[in-house]
Amino acid sequence: MFSSGILLQLLGCVLWQNWWPMLTGIMYILVPMPYIFFGAVGGDSGYSLYGSNLESGWIDAGKFLAGFSAVGSIAIPAILAHAQVITTGALIMELAAALVLGATCIVYDYFNSKDD
Repeated sequence: MFSSGILLQLLGCVLWQNWWPMLTGIMYILVPMPYIFFGAVGGDSGYSLYGSNLESGWIDAGKFLAGFSAVGSIAIPAILAHAQVITTGALIMELAAALVLGATCIVYDYFNSKDD
């Protein structure tokens, strides 16, 4: 699924000979970064200040920044299409890539969280 999403991302650029939609590739790199930086704080780390308020704040900040990046991966092609920098076909291809890559993350999270 991940390879298909990347293929759709590249086809959205190659078929319409416009590389502006690759800006969303930056957002695909930025989406997991908040979880890497802020999501690492867990209950087993001993990094607690009078309960879990500090931990919850950092985890919530990571979720907010990840959501902000995910919205950006959809908003960038929409803004480019509205400004007529890219065509509607490239927009559809980029949104399909975002959908496939998002579904990949959800499926991975589902199978990763299943108990044996």
